[in-house]
Amino acid sequence: MAVNRMSNRKTMYHIQSIKKSSLITAIKTPYTMAGEIDLDTFDKLVEAQITNGVDGIVVAGTTGEGQLMNWEEHLMLIAHSANKFGDRLLIVGNTGSNNTREAKKATEYGFASGMHCALQINPYYGKTSITGVKAHLNEVLEIGPAFIYNVPGRTGQDLTPDIIEPLANHKHFVGMKECAGDARIAHYEAMGIACWSGNDDEAHDSRHKSQSHGVISVTSNLVPGLFRQLMDAPNDALNKSLLPLMKWLFCEPNPIAINSALIMTAAVKPVFRLPYVPLSVAQQQEGIALLSQLKESDFIGATPKLIDETLLKFC
Repeated sequence: MAVNRMSNRKTMYHIQSIKKSSLITAIKTPYTMAGEIDLDTFDKLVEAQITNGVDGIVVAGTTGEGQLMNWEEHLMLIAHSANKFGDRLLIVGNTGSNNTREAKKATEYGFASGMHCALQINPYYGKTSITGVKAHLNEVLEIGPAFIYNVPGRTGQDLTPDIIEPLANHKHFVGMKECAGDARIAHYEAMGIACWSGNDDEAHDSRHKSQSHGVISVTSNLVPGLFRQLMDAPNDALNKSLLPLMKWLFCEPNPIAINSALIMTAAVKPVFRLPYVPLSVAQQQEGIALLSQLKESDFIGATPKLIDETLLKFC
């Protein structure tokens, strides 16, 4: 019994430590010109996040294109991140799946390789019943600390409070990455259920008006220091000035625009894994105009340019 009590105390301490992370970047996965994961460039992107005060990264999430990786690549990148950066950043491995067996296996491997926390999602495409959703999430929560990700626009099924509130009592439940809006976040936070905004354009107000714990962000791939400011203190003027950039980064389904932006600033090589393709020239020009309003030190990479289509590689 003494061992179990100690284990529970360690789990609770670990979860409370995770909850202190207010800015978590859903990190982009870069590729070599041969179409393989570019670990050298990945490390540079993560170092820039650390330099700008980001608390953690989600590895191989939607933004990081985990959905386009085989499991060997997926778990390798989680292991690499934990080994290289686990003493300086919260490492959240996206080990969720619509296949409960795969989610459990990937999550076990993720924790074995050193990740601190998992990101879990309700089954998408092959949707199940509400009872099935609860069973799936309970199974994966048994393995270790996890954020639950609610993104109805991608899964086609909203994780409503009647589903989440009982799950929040699980010893491994960290909190929600919530895309259903500030009212939902305010409701959860008032109940003591930790929430991180999954919508960059709502993140500032979620943090300072709805009392969210922070944000799991796409935009912070590009402007991590400015997003750090948005999380640290109310700054309506900065938030308003960045909203057009946030809107542009979601002008097409994520991660199309953030991929294009980081190629445009030469932060990553000009490689896309299909089915993702670059923004149109007109959309790129809009992004260049928005970034030109910032200091070059505010964003990752160099002065943005149109993507050179002669150098583009699709894989």
